[in-house]
Amino acid sequence: MSVYRVTEIIGTSKNSWEDAAREALWAASSSLRDLRVAEVIEQDITLNAEGQVELFRTKLRVSFKYERAPSAPEWSTAKQTA
Repeated sequence: MSVYRVTEIIGTSKNSWEDAAREALWAASSSLRDLRVAEVIEQDITLNAEGQVELFRTKLRVSFKYERAPSAPEWSTAKQTA
Protein backbone atom coordinates (compact mmCIF):
# COMPACT_ATOMS: atom_id res chain seq x y z
CA MET A 1 0.00 0.00 0.00
CA SER A 2 1.23 3.48 -0.86
CA VAL A 3 0.15 6.77 0.64
CA TYR A 4 0.82 10.12 -0.95
CA ARG A 5 0.76 13.53 0.62
CA VAL A 6 -0.34 16.64 -1.28
CA THR A 7 0.96 20.10 -0.53
CA GLU A 8 1.03 23.49 -2.23
CA ILE A 9 4.17 25.40 -3.12
CA ILE A 10 4.78 28.77 -4.80
CA GLY A 11 7.72 29.64 -7.02
CA THR A 12 8.73 33.07 -8.29
CA SER A 13 10.71 34.26 -11.29
CA LYS A 14 11.51 37.54 -13.00
CA ASN A 15 11.29 35.78 -16.40
CA SER A 16 8.18 33.59 -16.72
CA TRP A 17 5.56 31.43 -15.04
CA GLU A 18 7.37 28.35 -16.35
CA ASP A 19 10.59 29.42 -14.67
CA ALA A 20 8.65 30.09 -11.47
CA ALA A 21 7.25 26.53 -11.57
CA ARG A 22 10.72 25.08 -12.21
CA GLU A 23 12.14 27.07 -9.30
CA ALA A 24 9.43 25.80 -6.95
CA LEU A 25 9.95 22.19 -8.03
CA TRP A 26 13.73 22.47 -7.75
CA ALA A 27 13.43 23.78 -4.20
CA ALA A 28 10.86 21.14 -3.22
CA SER A 29 12.91 18.30 -4.69
CA SER A 30 15.83 19.18 -2.44
CA SER A 31 13.81 18.31 0.67
CA LEU A 32 11.00 16.00 -0.54
CA ARG A 33 11.60 12.54 -1.96
CA ASP A 34 9.56 10.79 -4.61
CA LEU A 35 7.76 13.81 -6.02
CA ARG A 36 5.12 12.29 -8.30
CA VAL A 37 2.78 14.90 -9.75
CA ALA A 38 2.80 18.67 -10.02
CA GLU A 39 -0.34 20.55 -10.99
CA VAL A 40 -0.41 24.28 -11.72
CA ILE A 41 -3.32 25.67 -9.74
CA GLU A 42 -2.74 29.42 -9.95
CA GLN A 43 -0.57 31.93 -11.74
CA ASP A 44 -0.27 35.62 -10.97
CA ILE A 45 2.15 38.51 -11.22
CA THR A 46 3.29 41.24 -8.90
CA LEU A 47 3.61 44.75 -10.27
CA ASN A 48 5.88 47.60 -9.27
CA ALA A 49 4.69 51.17 -8.66
CA GLU A 50 4.88 51.95 -12.40
CA GLY A 51 2.65 48.97 -13.27
CA GLN A 52 5.45 46.90 -14.76
CA VAL A 53 5.82 43.19 -14.09
CA GLU A 54 8.04 42.62 -11.09
CA LEU A 55 7.60 38.86 -10.53
CA PHE A 56 5.78 35.94 -12.07
CA ARG A 57 4.36 33.60 -9.42
CA THR A 58 3.19 30.03 -9.97
CA LYS A 59 1.34 28.05 -7.31
CA LEU A 60 1.64 24.27 -7.66
CA ARG A 61 -0.01 21.36 -5.94
CA VAL A 62 2.57 18.57 -5.64
CA SER A 63 2.24 15.03 -4.40
CA PHE A 64 4.97 12.89 -2.93
CA LYS A 65 5.17 9.48 -1.34
CA TYR A 66 4.45 9.62 2.38
CA GLU A 67 6.73 7.41 4.43
CA ARG A 68 6.51 6.65 8.12
CA ALA A 69 9.01 4.71 10.14
CA PRO A 70 7.74 1.10 10.41
CA SER A 71 8.41 1.21 14.16
CA ALA A 72 6.15 4.26 14.69
CA PRO A 73 3.12 3.43 16.89
CA GLU A 74 0.61 4.85 14.40
CA TRP A 75 2.07 2.64 11.66
CA SER A 76 1.60 -0.60 13.63
CA THR A 77 -1.95 0.42 14.65
CA ALA A 78 -2.89 1.18 11.04
CA LYS A 79 -1.59 -2.19 9.87
CA GLN A 80 -3.51 -4.04 12.57
CA THR A 81 -6.81 -2.42 11.69
CA ALA A 82 -6.37 -2.90 7.94
